[in-house]
Amino acid sequence: MFDQVLFPTDGGEGASAALEHVLDIAAAHDATVHVLHVADTNIDSVTRVGGEVVDVLEREGEGIVREAAERAGERGVETVTEVLQGEPYSTIVDYAASREMDLVVMPTRGRRGLERFLLGSTTERVVRESDVPVLTLRPDGEGIEYPYRNVLVATDGSDGARAALRVGVDVANGTGATLHVLSVVDTASLGVDVRTDIQTDAMRESANEVVEEATAFATDAGVESVSGTVEEAASVHRAIRSYVEDHDVDLVVAGTHGRSGLDRYVLGSVAERLVRTSPVPVLTVRRPADGA
Repeated sequence: MFDQVLFPTDGGEGASAALEHVLDIAAAHDATVHVLHVADTNIDSVTRVGGEVVDVLEREGEGIVREAAERAGERGVETVTEVLQGEPYSTIVDYAASREMDLVVMPTRGRRGLERFLLGSTTERVVRESDVPVLTLRPDGEGIEYPYRNVLVATDGSDGARAALRVGVDVANGTGATLHVLSVVDTASLGVDVRTDIQTDAMRESANEVVEEATAFATDAGVESVSGTVEEAASVHRAIRSYVEDHDVDLVVAGTHGRSGLDRYVLGSVAERLVRTSPVPVLTVRRPADGA
């Protein structure tokens, strides 16, 4: 499933809980964890200590990755540690691609008031730019369980959603989880004046076809327990969150569009809102490039 896992860390809020989840995954699947700290070159960190010119951020990063590697060693997990200089988000994205990582794991940021809606800018940009699937976790560690028991794939049948489905199927097969496939008919997109039974029926029929195709794909791929659901709601991301809570889902898998924006399924910000507010981890999968 995931043989090479990248864990970028600055040792800040959420890093400890995220690392524990990374180690749970790695220990279960004999994966190697790459612990990466990026010394932000946008910050002047060079100073003189005892007559020696040193980079404070690099030195701090070396301590951070060493501590993470020690914790991994206690769990019997193999690690590779790196401290690099650069723009954090682009360095992480480039490292994941060049080293052929299977998964990137990062915490979101903030727990109180407005902060809980603000995704750390580095994590947000990695989610949008990375060709490698990105698993985002709450910084407080709540809602994080492994192995997963119920995996939810949110889909509209688009290219990004199909890519997410393939990853969701792999995760379900790798953990023995039940796979839930959900498509939400966005009634708000019709507008008050044009909402008709005919239009709603057409959208519902399309959503049912998408779910039937997805559940058939999962069953053919060997997932033992698969369920499909179509719901109607004025808020797609709220419908997904309600499903998560009602069905004890412990992982949401969703597709994203990539550099030019989010996939048409999310209608602007649903995937982003899920990453920011989901009570359980969210695994985002970027739509494959044309021709891939």
